[in-house]
Amino acid sequence: MIQNIGVVGAGQMGSGIAHVLAVAGYDIMLTDTSNAQMQKALKVIEANLNRQVSRGRLEQVEAVDALARIQTVPGLPELAQADLVVEAATEDEDIKREILADLGKVLNPDGLIATNTSSISITRLATVSGRPEKFMGMHFMNPVPVMELVELIRGIATDEDTFSAVREVVLKVGKIPTNSEDFPAFIVNRILMPMVNEAVYTLYEGVGTVEGIDSSMRLGANHRMGPLELADFIGLDTCLAIMQVLYEGLADTKYRPCPLLVKYVEAGWLGRKTDRGFYDYRGETPVPTR
Repeated sequence: MIQNIGVVGAGQMGSGIAHVLAVAGYDIMLTDTSNAQMQKALKVIEANLNRQVSRGRLEQVEAVDALARIQTVPGLPELAQADLVVEAATEDEDIKREILADLGKVLNPDGLIATNTSSISITRLATVSGRPEKFMGMHFMNPVPVMELVELIRGIATDEDTFSAVREVVLKVGKIPTNSEDFPAFIVNRILMPMVNEAVYTLYEGVGTVEGIDSSMRLGANHRMGPLELADFIGLDTCLAIMQVLYEGLADTKYRPCPLLVKYVEAGWLGRKTDRGFYDYRGETPVPTR
């Protein structure tokens, strides 16, 4: 039975995952290489819990109890007795491989590992964990407390007990699981990211402005967010990383990342998290940067 869950990475995704797991009654150990980031994550989680209370989605006592179930720990060795560890580090395969290799060495033999990667091969990541049969993909959508879907991805060696146990966690959290085969970017990002990339090409080629492109998709396709606004929300570095996985993994030129997307990432304009992307967020209202 899964009760104690470790979460590696206290960024936007890791904090969101810790939030929903704690609300569901799991005891959470959250770790990150930066103590400042962990403290920031706790504040974000508390603010989001309070927002849910104000909207009538949680009782105050439930929010207080959920926050109390989250503890920060200084490193991977403290996760040794976790029943399940969810890796939610940045979408960089080298970083993930390093974390997973170290985690596999310290985690108890029965411990399960799930990665929140949005695009990278589960089978390939599983090999470095030292326990590929107890390893799988558990891809939450962003923002985690709001979005209902979780993609579940088996690696070639993932056993049925592991899949069933992780699926049960997803259901207990109140999310809807969908199964994806282990192909680059899985289902959601296989469809979503080429659309975002094509929007950047549309901007790059001068077909439309930032505002024109986003307004067209909001009003003409009934999307809640325009694709460039969405890219800023996701993080342009993450969008680029997923497109590179698709381009390299499927060897098809239709997945070639737009040069303008590459340029924005090289400039460090990664979207909301850096206050500049396709929009500038440093003022009271976002202003297009192009």
